[in-house]
Amino acid sequence: MKTAVCLFVLALLGLPTQAQTIHSPGRKLTLQFQLSPAGEPTYQLRYGARPVVLPSRLVVLLKDAPGFDRGFTIAKVDSSRHDDTWTPVWGEVKQIRNHYQELAVTVQQAAAQNRQLVLRFRLFDDGLGFRYEFPEQANLKYFTVSDERTEFNLAADHQAFWIRGDYDTNEYIYSTTKLSEVGPTTYKVTPEISTQVPIAPNAVQTPLMLKSADGLYVNLHEAALVNYPAMALLVNGATHGLVSQLTPSAAGPDSKAFLQAPARTPWRTVVVADNAPAILASKLILNLNEPSKIQDTGWITPQKFVGVWWEMHVNKGNWFYSDVTNIQLAGADFTQFKPTGRHSANTANVKRYIDFAAKNGLQSVLVEGWNVGWEDWFGNWKEEVFDFVTPYPDFAVDELQAYAAARNVKLIMHHETSGSVTNYERRMDAAYRFMKAHNYDAVKTGYVGRIIPRGEHHDGQWMVNHYVHAAQQTAANRIMVDMHESVRPTGLHRTYPNWLANEAARGNEFNAWSQGNPPEHETILPFTRLMGGPMDYTPGIFQIKLDAYAPQNKGKQVHTTLAKQLALYVTLYSPLQMAADLPETYEKLSDAFQFIRDVAVDWDDTRILAAEPGDHLTTVRKAKGKDEWYLGSITDEQPRQQSVRLDFLTPGVRYVATVYADGKGADWQKNPMAYQIRQVPVTSKSKLDLKLAPGGGAAVSFKPATREKGKN
Repeated sequence: MKTAVCLFVLALLGLPTQAQTIHSPGRKLTLQFQLSPAGEPTYQLRYGARPVVLPSRLVVLLKDAPGFDRGFTIAKVDSSRHDDTWTPVWGEVKQIRNHYQELAVTVQQAAAQNRQLVLRFRLFDDGLGFRYEFPEQANLKYFTVSDERTEFNLAADHQAFWIRGDYDTNEYIYSTTKLSEVGPTTYKVTPEISTQVPIAPNAVQTPLMLKSADGLYVNLHEAALVNYPAMALLVNGATHGLVSQLTPSAAGPDSKAFLQAPARTPWRTVVVADNAPAILASKLILNLNEPSKIQDTGWITPQKFVGVWWEMHVNKGNWFYSDVTNIQLAGADFTQFKPTGRHSANTANVKRYIDFAAKNGLQSVLVEGWNVGWEDWFGNWKEEVFDFVTPYPDFAVDELQAYAAARNVKLIMHHETSGSVTNYERRMDAAYRFMKAHNYDAVKTGYVGRIIPRGEHHDGQWMVNHYVHAAQQTAANRIMVDMHESVRPTGLHRTYPNWLANEAARGNEFNAWSQGNPPEHETILPFTRLMGGPMDYTPGIFQIKLDAYAPQNKGKQVHTTLAKQLALYVTLYSPLQMAADLPETYEKLSDAFQFIRDVAVDWDDTRILAAEPGDHLTTVRKAKGKDEWYLGSITDEQPRQQSVRLDFLTPGVRYVATVYADGKGADWQKNPMAYQIRQVPVTSKSKLDLKLAPGGGAAVSFKPATREKGKN
């Protein structure tokens, strides 16, 4: 809903190098644009009197043509102010204000090129977005970007929370170092990632979180990544300068984006605040994305689900049906193959999950491994891997459809592509028809392995276009989508609200079969990966020591306490939340599972009460359309005391706070499953003291008290 719009235009002609300055609406930030003596576009950014970005060049280079780098004069300057409020289909808050000052500078290259480029800046009180725009003109119609060298020259050697820059994965463990220390000696080795294409020893992925010595917080990322490769950053440790590095295409390192004018790049984003909670509260990236392209959104439903998934990760079952290791889809008769007896996606087992979901008020059940092809799906760079419509002999599609419908539970489809995206795109229409015929309205896609078309990368332009195409095609079929192993998100869930979540980072599953995720991991993710959009992290693991499931899991465990797993439902935002552990485990610990039954997945309000990247986070959220609040508080490997003022509650209303906390002696390594539950009467004037164990957390529900004592 628009509340106010104020626009004004200023046109200045023939200004060769004159500096242009704008302020954010509340004058917190100041942007200055200027051409250098060589005609190079530059910008700089200040937060009050404190420098955020020192003078930095804006450069796009072309293949087989002169670059957009120098020799410019200013042809035109347009300035305007925008202020409106919009309502997301789902999200962390009920309404979002979009308030910025815009500066659009048209620069002209004379001489032989005779070309124009528009540099558009939007300055908010919480940061800056800017992009390159290429108008159609006589000397620019079809062109190939060989490189983009956008600079972010920082004022000092900031502390950085970073993962290694890679064209194919975002699943590394975070390092925390000075910018000058980024490199191979501080990168954390992760051999368990199957497809790695590191960019350079000094490359880091975005979103990149930075903190200055004097307490300024800066986050670098991008917004509205469409028809363009993803951006990493190369770090110059000596100068503290960063420069963009685009993912190349299969055509070679000098062919990164194939464009046709008029065209534009994604927004480059700089979120800035003098406190950590304000970074997490920023909606700048969402505001830089286009409004929803889906008119009727009533079918899009945030939800909680269980799934036939974790049991395979902990070696209680398999994705594959038979022991055949060389499958050719055409003509394969799986009824003639010998079953292993360990195939998890069988009719009886799926019914068990459906029953559990129905009993506990969960909306849906994910089933992985239901379809033929899993026997040789991984590591072969095989094109014809899955057909997405043929079930294994022990998976009764029609029977399960009826069984789920009778219990008011939906099944979630799984489309693993094994990186063979050409195969998936050929079969998309048939796959989505199959889904609709069998009452599926959500799909989890996966892109494990090397990409086909061979030579393309997960983060290149071709794949970026595929992810958007998948969002569009699922939307056309009224299907919600959750993408795993995709490019990191950039706020496109505003434009395609059926795109509920991505993985695109190191999720909870790594705790099952690798060195795991260190306790600080979940305190860093909101400041990095989640800046671009929701993550399907798959929280809710209660059986922390995994050898309880199978002896071959000896030494494997989730690196949190049980109470912290509950807190993650609040601190790691997603409208699609999995109760990831096994039904039998939840049934044994039903009192703790009550928080998962209760917690919402769509919100009217969100408050970041305390935060410090890599250390701790306390978040509280108000459930959509209810006077119920849910709080999550987590810590790294250090124990902490968090004192929480409850002034977010409605004044004059009495609530019952149900606190799910670390128990006596809890410790993520030594005693991770110790928890305690207590109920406390509270009001908006109350204070709640939470004790967080090493690697621990606390989850709290606040519900209005009823007249009958002890009920809520």
